[in-house]
Amino acid sequence: MTLASIVVPTVGRVSLGALLAALGSLPPDIELLIVDDRADRRTPLEVPARVIAGRAAGPAAARNTGWRAAEGEWVAFLDDDVLPDPDWIERLTDDLRSAAPTVGGVQGELRVPLPPDRPPTDWERVTAALADGEWLTADMAYRRAALARAGGFDERLPRAFREDAELALRVRLAGWELHRGRRRATHPVRPEDQWISVRAQRGNADDALLRRLYGPNWHAVLGIPSGRRHRHAVVTACLAAAAGSALLRVATGDRVWSRVAALAAAGWAAGTAEFAVARIAPGPRDSREVTTMLVTSAVIPPVAIAHWLRGWLRWRGAEPHRPVPEAPCVPLPDGSAVPRRRRNR
Repeated sequence: MTLASIVVPTVGRVSLGALLAALGSLPPDIELLIVDDRADRRTPLEVPARVIAGRAAGPAAARNTGWRAAEGEWVAFLDDDVLPDPDWIERLTDDLRSAAPTVGGVQGELRVPLPPDRPPTDWERVTAALADGEWLTADMAYRRAALARAGGFDERLPRAFREDAELALRVRLAGWELHRGRRRATHPVRPEDQWISVRAQRGNADDALLRRLYGPNWHAVLGIPSGRRHRHAVVTACLAAAAGSALLRVATGDRVWSRVAALAAAGWAAGTAEFAVARIAPGPRDSREVTTMLVTSAVIPPVAIAHWLRGWLRWRGAEPHRPVPEAPCVPLPDGSAVPRRRRNR
């Protein structure tokens, strides 16, 4: 019997090779599945493992594809940019065999190496927070029965953002316990450009879905920090008020709108400055980092609120995620397989 299936969704990162090398030879009761989630699969994915074709619909969908094709009693998810310790397989086996029947999931420990000779940048600090996160599918094993009962990942959450915390909540609501294991893996900080913090604001649309599903206290329900969205809303409102008042001053000629615009602009400047200082102070404070923080701190609040509003409108009729029947895999011409698509109700 297969004890565990290791499922690794990939978008083709070069780090996948290092992950596979770190896993090494697997014992007979452990299988390895790679979910090829690249948008362009014309070039075959040359890996020493079974390859399953994904739909390029995000990590939640790719993991669903993987666990539904897996044969193991347990499904151990790994991201394609983590590096398991040399004894990871042995410790994974210990974690799973020692789990009580009531345990539906066992999390591995993540390390995030930071520069030893300088303070971390804003992006490095964001990545380092993964080390303290709960139930992160960068290294998380679930019983197949728990996944089936909970319905797997909610594919309406298309980013690597909140989808694992939301699944963990549903697994626990289904009656399973979640524990921490002894296996360890390293999650390096990926190189990113200066705009990564702005692009990350797309996750606010996912937060809007979670707000619809779990109510005003959804942060506490999912065990997620509340963030700065309320402050971003105030700063964005000041910016909108300043721009609107300036237009009214031009249109009406009434000087009172100049004073309103000045007050609103002062509020925007104060909020933006506070945000920038909070991000600059703990970092290396070199010219590149300071410039990046100043520019992105001005851009992030309106972008975050725009994404939140977009999600709020899109998910205004959202219903809780429900399990769907597992679909059989359909073979593809290249030898891989993909499950038949079913509508998520």
